[in-house]
Amino acid sequence: MAGSNEMTINLVVLGRTQSGKSAAGNRLLGSSDFENYRSLRSVTTCCSLGRSCCCILGIIRRNGSELALCIRVLDTPGPHSSLSKEQVRDTVSSALAQHFREEGLHLALLVLRADLPLCKDESYHTIQICILLQELLGPTWNDFTAVLLTHADKAEEAGFREEAYLHSASSTLLSLLSSVQHKYICLDNQKSITKEERATVLRKLLNFIKQINYQVFPLKQNKA
Repeated sequence: MAGSNEMTINLVVLGRTQSGKSAAGNRLLGSSDFENYRSLRSVTTCCSLGRSCCCILGIIRRNGSELALCIRVLDTPGPHSSLSKEQVRDTVSSALAQHFREEGLHLALLVLRADLPLCKDESYHTIQICILLQELLGPTWNDFTAVLLTHADKAEEAGFREEAYLHSASSTLLSLLSSVQHKYICLDNQKSITKEERATVLRKLLNFIKQINYQVFPLKQNKA
């Protein structure tokens, strides 16, 4: 919690390379804080913090007054040819402690592409990211994790609206959604997000946080 007229939520986006983490972070922030462009290689090579504040009418009140919602998003690299899973874990762990140690982490957002079926290779990488989450957050990782399904617009173009998409989803994805108590959000990636669409996404995130009674995951500064 920030000042008396603000509420801060701390988020971290995690996922494999090219999953759309940076684009998702920018949509949550309503900005372009994170580098985001098409590339055959990983665009994000280190952790980066973005932040923004907004007022969403009627969403948060304290003592009868509207509160400003401040969103802080930590963008992270995914494991790739020059950065191992262990290096990603250590890098993210240090960044979490550096940026969120005082207030804690509200949610880890596991980013998956909705337009890519979770075949054997994709399922393996998804499981590896889940293991990374467990190493970062411990046995209660699923309480503090939600899934962001990016490129939902491409899945819809292929004839898979949200209900149909989930009905045909792989057992890996369904098991993951069940483990995080079905906390998930679908995001488009092609068109610009409107204020109303962003407000809807932020309301969902706040509802996820409410489900765990506004608890935060405590973070400790890593020893040198």
